[in-house]
Amino acid sequence: MDEHDAPIKQARLANLDAIRGLGVLGIFFLNIYFMGNSFFGYAPHEVQPTSDIILLIFSNFFLEGRFFSLFAMIFGVGMLIQYQRQQMRMDTATTSQRNKRIKCRLYWLIAFGVIHAIFIFPGDILLSYGVSGLLAFRYISLSADELIRKAKWFIFLSLIPIALISLMPDDQVYSRDSAFFIEQLAAWTGSYQQQLTLHLTMFAYMLAVIPLTLMWYITGLMLLGMALYKRNIFVDGLDNKTLWQCVFWAITLASLDSILSLSGNQMLESMSDLLLWFSAIATALIYIHIIVKFCQNTPHRLKLLQNVGRMAFSLYILQSIVGILLLRYIAPDWLYSLDRIGYVSIAIIYSVFQLLLADVYLRKFNQGPLEKLWRVLVSRTS
Repeated sequence: MDEHDAPIKQARLANLDAIRGLGVLGIFFLNIYFMGNSFFGYAPHEVQPTSDIILLIFSNFFLEGRFFSLFAMIFGVGMLIQYQRQQMRMDTATTSQRNKRIKCRLYWLIAFGVIHAIFIFPGDILLSYGVSGLLAFRYISLSADELIRKAKWFIFLSLIPIALISLMPDDQVYSRDSAFFIEQLAAWTGSYQQQLTLHLTMFAYMLAVIPLTLMWYITGLMLLGMALYKRNIFVDGLDNKTLWQCVFWAITLASLDSILSLSGNQMLESMSDLLLWFSAIATALIYIHIIVKFCQNTPHRLKLLQNVGRMAFSLYILQSIVGILLLRYIAPDWLYSLDRIGYVSIAIIYSVFQLLLADVYLRKFNQGPLEKLWRVLVSRTS
């Protein structure tokens, strides 16, 4: 959600652009594992190489769930900013008419998400964000304290079904040398018609899962983002006490997550998923604090990252297109040989490309192509 698509022209909030840029770049470091097999993702070796173990631990501390959480908070902030600006409009529009524009944006985002999930990459987040945004919008006028209380309840509610799903036994062995792994890759790198069938199957699964899990969790994060914005966290950063609490919980929970995920016990590995979601929130808050303190709402600081943030929607879809083309069509054999370090290398190289692409593109245009399309569609239908 781009908070700058408002009728009232105001200075861009550089901190939010930079945070959004970090979020969209970071998401690719995790999605890249699912560009080949979009359901099971990375297939571990039966005996994991040292580099895989190191990168898994690194991911548990700094990547896994962090940017998903960060992006959800920023989405909530963008929606709140649009809501506040719509309320300040000096025209004859009623409150319901002003709110209709924001809801219309969410409806179009859901439409984009459906198209993305079915035809490009079934690991889509846009559909979940659109649905959760409609729910979060109901509470947008609450105070910061009320928003935090609501956020806690939504996050807590989501963890119950997440725990039940994660603890369900899985009889299939999905490792690098398993027959099931070979069977899966043959399907995911087959004809587009075959892949489309898999996309539709996974999309149906997501439709069932979103109302039970992701909708509540993402809504909670959006409400948390709104509360942080109302408390000026995106301008001033966290206070020292809160910052050190986040550091403590991020390190403690990520450490436990790593121990459980490397235990070799299926039950303990499933339990690690729950710790991941809590440590992800703490780490995301630390990232927000660092960006805010370094950027200080200055357009010339972290400019390349800000540019990526201004084109987050377009670059997110482009990530899917590039990743799918690379791993399913151009170099599908890589799926049999790439270790974690290979996937991370791809993500690093492509992140540099995105930074350069956004910088060059925004020298000639004011916004990304999909951001513009989204805005035009909303203008014509709201």
